[in-house]
Amino acid sequence: MAGIGVQLNRIFNKNTVTTSIYGIGFSFTYTIAPMLSIIGCLLAMYKVLGFDSVGFAERELFSCSVLYIFIFSMLTSSPFNSVLSKYQTDKIYEQKYEDIRPCIIVGTITNLTFSSLIAIPFCIRAVLKGIPIYYMFTVYMGYLGFCLTLSTMVYNSILKQYKKMCAYFVISMGLTFVLSLIFKHIFNFSITYSMLLALTVGFLLIASLELANVLRFFTTNSNNYRDILHYYRIYWKLIAANFLYTLGLFSHNFVFWMQPWRLVVFDTYVCNQPYDMASFLAMFTNISAGVFFISRVEMHFHEKYKNYMEAIIGGKLDTIEKTKKRMFQVLSSQLITLAHFQFIITVIIYLIAVTVLPTIGFSGLVMEIYPLLTVGYYITFIMYSELLFLYYFNDLTGGMINGLLFTVFSVIGSLFSANFNPLWYGAGFTVAGFISFTYSYFRLRWIEKNIDIHVFCRGTIVERVNQKMPRQDVYNIYDTGKIDTRAG
Repeated sequence: MAGIGVQLNRIFNKNTVTTSIYGIGFSFTYTIAPMLSIIGCLLAMYKVLGFDSVGFAERELFSCSVLYIFIFSMLTSSPFNSVLSKYQTDKIYEQKYEDIRPCIIVGTITNLTFSSLIAIPFCIRAVLKGIPIYYMFTVYMGYLGFCLTLSTMVYNSILKQYKKMCAYFVISMGLTFVLSLIFKHIFNFSITYSMLLALTVGFLLIASLELANVLRFFTTNSNNYRDILHYYRIYWKLIAANFLYTLGLFSHNFVFWMQPWRLVVFDTYVCNQPYDMASFLAMFTNISAGVFFISRVEMHFHEKYKNYMEAIIGGKLDTIEKTKKRMFQVLSSQLITLAHFQFIITVIIYLIAVTVLPTIGFSGLVMEIYPLLTVGYYITFIMYSELLFLYYFNDLTGGMINGLLFTVFSVIGSLFSANFNPLWYGAGFTVAGFISFTYSYFRLRWIEKNIDIHVFCRGTIVERVNQKMPRQDVYNIYDTGKIDTRAG
């Protein structure tokens, strides 16, 4: 994200209306355009292929398959992607470019292996329950394709390949739409399988294009594969923090999947349509928080953070204190700005949603659950901005505790709120977001007060090594060869 912030800084520094509009459009395009291209492709296939004419069981099988692909690919990819991102950034800073290719190879193998360990047992169960094996194999490949897509997006983001990534998504989703028509009208596949197979091909194509683009930059290979595994061990808290945060985003859905009024498809897939749809709408209502964070918050904070780090390296004490004060002033002001802007946008989108959505078929239980979940996602995305600031200060312990609080309270709160009136179904998730938001806020305040200890009193003067304990004496004059005792 810092790379986008730097580019936006250059755009906004021109201080014209045109560049301001361009900057907002730039941040919007390169943050949520990939997701919008996928949603647009799905909607186009729904409309053109006549998805509404499909039988209920077949339609729900496809919907649940796509839902599981998205949710579980994010759950299995997010833990490792955070460490892979840090490793690649560190090696680029150290100019050890030959270590990047081993990172990509190990990261890909780790990601796909971990994802397969979860997916294969599920697919076997689905086949045993009567779902065709070719259908589940396509789901499995689509799942791996999207996992690999998320992983390779990390590498391309660090290299600031935003335009290419967006182009890959748009081109691949366009091809996906065309392939769905070919599969349906030429090969006479069913509507749902045509859509699923085309979507799988699209995900694999995006992942292949992104992977090829990254490997083009790093042609040499140091074969140093153990180093990235060493990073996994050192930064296990970073893995845990990202996994727990992502798990917290979906754990409330899992709780409602266990309710008696859930939907079970082929005794395999489980979902809760009203709650899942309300969650999607609420998340989409607040998705602009990422745009605001990148375009305004990180753009300003990154500069102050950089000034502070430069002052630490070679500045005077007075300079260090001044840059530290300015950095935390900007952090506080930009968090408030983010909350204000996002609140306005959320209210506007919410009012449009409650007016328009009932006219296009969204009503009843979905619209009852939607309002409180919108509040929950608003708080959660502000909390995530605080979490990113914790990462800036390398506070992995704070990030991990934040994720743990978010997940635990989301599960416990949702278990209670599931027994309430539908208007309060989202109360558990909202409370979890507020608790983790409060914790992150006070954690940042703690870092502000203890930043000197956090920065200057960590690490060791002598390099730590794992080897046999050396002798206690530093220099022994009587060692053989040290001095000739017969002299004189």
